[in-house]
Amino acid sequence: MSPRRALLVAPRRIGDVLLVTPLLASLHAAWPQARIDALVFAGTGGVLEGQPGLGEILAIDERPALRDHLRLLARIAGRYDVALSAVPSDRSTLYARIAARQAAGVVAPGLQQRWKRVLLGHAVPFDDLDTHSVVQSLRLADALGIGRVARVHVASAPLPAPVEAELGRDPFAVIHPSPRFRYKLWSPDAQVDFAHWLQAAGLRPVLTGSADAREREQADWLAQRMPANTLNLCGRLTLAQLGRLLGLARLYAGPDTVATHLAAAAGVPTIALFGPSNPVKWGPWPVDWTDDASPWSRVGSARQGNVWLIQGEADCAPGVPCLAEGCDRHIDSGSRCLESLPASRAIDAARELLGLPASD
Repeated sequence: MSPRRALLVAPRRIGDVLLVTPLLASLHAAWPQARIDALVFAGTGGVLEGQPGLGEILAIDERPALRDHLRLLARIAGRYDVALSAVPSDRSTLYARIAARQAAGVVAPGLQQRWKRVLLGHAVPFDDLDTHSVVQSLRLADALGIGRVARVHVASAPLPAPVEAELGRDPFAVIHPSPRFRYKLWSPDAQVDFAHWLQAAGLRPVLTGSADAREREQADWLAQRMPANTLNLCGRLTLAQLGRLLGLARLYAGPDTVATHLAAAAGVPTIALFGPSNPVKWGPWPVDWTDDASPWSRVGSARQGNVWLIQGEADCAPGVPCLAEGCDRHIDSGSRCLESLPASRAIDAARELLGLPASD
């Protein structure tokens, strides 16, 4: 019998939430009459806007006060027929088990995780190296015996009228310059060079980003050095409005961040710039990809469908990707493999994606 109410628990970063949307779509396709809610960290639910079959988005702070935690637990306890934990954290597992007697979830290896396998009716092994995040979540659908829908959701909402007016009708390309963490940042000088090539190729550069003060400062700095017709939309769009913008773009270029995943899922010709991150697990999911295997190898650049993944290079040990948070091993450090990645590599990828002749 199909459940009447289901809960998907995914309290992680916004990119993680986006990459569980294929599981949400699978649940809705299997149980079209069910109400399917999602439990996520506050500030990450915007990527779920407009997801078919989605009921309520429940949000909890990453580090909630005790009263907020207790309020959430009282709200979900026993209210669902089935609950799924899409991330291997202790909190996510407990939320799922408290919410429903029938619970499934991903569980990391090791004896210390045994209690989770005891609590969950279906425990799916978590692989942090060789399984793409989309496939990892879809294995929960397999465990429940339902079909897969291997499609990442792209939220979409109309652009603000002033942005529509500024954008006009000229073809444009989106550059997303700043990831949330500096260790994923592509060379600003290379971004400027790439923007000038776009303008010469007949594409207006458009910058996007969040309302974070550092991102806006970086976008302002870049816009002053890019072509005069560059449109800086950093901090001016919601995630759903960004989805709409990407759907209108001729090309997208950006680092390992949620905007890059959205562009790939929207079918936009996408250039993804990767450094220390593992592409096998975190590479953008091309719009038509349905294979169980990841679209990407751990080492090397490649094209799959509408996505060109460009991996930076460095002569450091253990090599690229090192899977570390920057060369200094913290999120605010730089990554030499990205800082040294020239605009020419992105330009060559853009030529192929746009069907332009190769440079001499």
